[in-house]
Amino acid sequence: MLTAQTYHAHTHDAPIDHVELTYEDRFLRRKVLTLSSGAKLLVDLPHTTSLDHGGSLITTDGGEVRIDAAPEPLLEVTGEALHRIAWHIGNRHTPCQIEADRLLIQRDHVMADMLSKIGATTRDVVEPFTPEGGAYGHGRTHGHDHSHSHT
Repeated sequence: MLTAQTYHAHTHDAPIDHVELTYEDRFLRRKVLTLSSGAKLLVDLPHTTSLDHGGSLITTDGGEVRIDAAPEPLLEVTGEALHRIAWHIGNRHTPCQIEADRLLIQRDHVMADMLSKIGATTRDVVEPFTPEGGAYGHGRTHGHDHSHSHT
C-alpha cells in the first residue's frame, strides 16, 4: 500500500494517480483512500489538514497523488443583491464558493428557507465544491471562535 505523509497545496509534477474527495472528505489527518486506479493510499499527515482541489499528497517514494473536488449535492444561490446574500451566508459561518453570478453552499433546508426570505433564488445542483478558505489563511471556516470575546 502506498503511504503519503506530506501535502502540497499545488501539484508540481505529473501525478501518478488522483483521488476525488468531497469537501468534508478533504479535511483529514489519517485515512486510507481508494485512488482512481483502485490502488489504496494510507494518508498519515502530521496534523489534520484541509486538502485543496488541485493539491497533492506526496507518497513516501516521491510520487504525487492529485486531489480533485468530487461532485456533491449543493445549493446554487442567485439573486440581484448577491453581495448582500453572501453577507448573510458568511454571517452564519457557512462555507461558500463565490462566483461572479452565483454562490454555492452545501444543501441545507434551513439556509434555503432563510435565503428565499431575503430574495435569493436557490436551485439544487451536483457539482464539485471549492469554497473560500478562512480569512486567516488556507482552510476551513469551522466554528465561531476568533480568539476573542463577544462581550
